[in-house]
Order: sequence, then C-alpha cells, then structure tokens
Amino acid sequence: MKNLENIQEISTLEPDFLGFIFWEPSKRYCNLDSLPILPKSIKKVGVFVNAYFYDILEKLKQYELNIVQLHGKESPTLCKDLKEENITVIKAFSIDDDFDFSILKHYENRIDYFLFDSKGKLPGGNGATFDWKVLEKYNGNTPFFLSGGIGLNQIDQLKDFFNTKVSKKCYAIDVNSQFETEPGIKSKNELKEFQQQLNTF
Repeated sequence: MKNLENIQEISTLEPDFLGFIFWEPSKRYCNLDSLPILPKSIKKVGVFVNAYFYDILEKLKQYELNIVQLHGKESPTLCKDLKEENITVIKAFSIDDDFDFSILKHYENRIDYFLFDSKGKLPGGNGATFDWKVLEKYNGNTPFFLSGGIGLNQIDQLKDFFNTKVSKKCYAIDVNSQFETEPGIKSKNELKEFQQQLNTF
C-alpha cells in the first residue's frame, strides 16, 4: 500500500495485515511521511529487501510497524538480531520446483513465519503462482504465508490446497498484484469478494 486514501479504504475490510514496501526500486514503494491511524486489529507490515539493521529499526519507529518482512538475501543472523529486539519477523523465499527446503533450517527459531512466494525477476509482486505441490517437501515447524500471484482465479486451487496436510502450517494468504488497479493501489470490491469466498471454506 502507498496511497493514503486507498489505505483507509482497504482498511475498512479489516484485513489481518497491510503491507508497506520500503525498497525504493519497487513500483509500490511507500514514501509517505506517516501512515494513517488504522484499527488495532490490522498489523502493519514493513517489507524490506537487503536493508541494514538500523535502517529497519528506523522505519519501524517512524511508521509504528508491527511486523518486518524480509524479502531479500537476509542472513539468519540479521533475523536473529531483529527477533532479539522483540520484533515479529517474516522471512520470504522465492519458490520453484527445484527449491532446496533444507536451507530453511538455518532460519528456524530465528523468525516467526516464512513467506513462500513465486520465483521471478523481482523480489516480489511478479503476479505468478508456483506449483503448491512442491510445499509437500516442507517439513519444518515454522508456519508460513502462502504468496505469489494469488487472486480470484485461484479460489478452487485454494480449496484443494486447504485439504492437504501441509496446509495445516499455512498461517495466512498473502495477496497483492492480482487485486491492483495500478501498482500499490488495490481494488476494494475485488478484495471484498475474495474475503467472502475464503470465508466459505
């Protein structure tokens, strides 16, 4: 999210999380001076790509963020350092059919959640899904966010996914590009329809 009016509009749907990207090359880069007051039930997530520890802390304070999402090549040590500051940490990984899930072991107990996204040219927001069957190889205990090009067209796939064993570790569904009218601007009507569909599961 990057537009004040759109942030307030989407917040009326009371999503669990709203994301704000602090990686300047992104078309969704959030350059607001501050964020609007949101319902306390909505967690504000700051998304970073290979940012420095103190830069992350500065943004956390400025925007009163609740969660940090790391979407680059951040080390387990950085994750641990943030956790020691009592920060909730999500570590994103780009997934394809050949992804080596063993590397996740280095991050266990140093983060709160994984985020599994589609592998693409950009760190995120590529608008494509990956084959969720590959997640059957994930045998860790850390809950994860399912991400990567998820939209209204994936409702039937999501129903099937939630009947799988690995879905029990899925904490949240992360949506982005499929609900945009332009980068960083979300369609309230389409998101509302998606929420209603999910609530039928």
